[in-house]
Amino acid sequence: MPLALGAPSAVVFDLGGVLVAWDPRHLYRKLIPDETALEAFLGSVCTDEWNAQQDAGRSTADGTDDLVTQFPEHEDLIRAYYGRWIEMVPGPIDGAESLIRDLKKAGVPLLGLSNCAQETFETACEAYPFLNLFDDWVVSAREKVMKPDPEIYRIVTGRSGYAPHQLVFVDDRIENVEGARSQGWQGHHFKEASLLRNELASFGLLAG
Repeated sequence: MPLALGAPSAVVFDLGGVLVAWDPRHLYRKLIPDETALEAFLGSVCTDEWNAQQDAGRSTADGTDDLVTQFPEHEDLIRAYYGRWIEMVPGPIDGAESLIRDLKKAGVPLLGLSNCAQETFETACEAYPFLNLFDDWVVSAREKVMKPDPEIYRIVTGRSGYAPHQLVFVDDRIENVEGARSQGWQGHHFKEASLLRNELASFGLLAG
């Protein structure tokens, strides 16, 4: 914890893995009961690399159509990826919603930074209204740049009105936390909401 920087003024949250639980397996276990076949499908058809192209700004419709062209035998499964995307998100991370509501009540500025497709981000906000409590969201698909590229942290800094050291970034991926720190932010590698709550309390942002 970079105490030498002083207490932050605003908290920047990642979305998946910090605020909501996201995993394609929550959906595809319903569609592909065999675990080996499921992992093969996610490893060779609807891959993380393919999903990242939509996170980087390609529309989910274009991404889906392109993949169907490559794997027509899997069309129904491919179209389920974004057509039934919300089924990949079983709910908020334990303790996340109450933490956000407590920070909001305490008057702490809340910012979001997510590698996410525009369409799935909108779906998440509709399904989980506490995501709309944030003062601003920077979404990779809108900006056409993704974490941990330094540019996306600079975009957040510029829009926030805060100096870099006044921001603390919460992400479940250490490379994204390190990317924020490289831009002068403070960082918290997320493991569970109770640990984050304790750290934010130590900063004076929440009651202990």
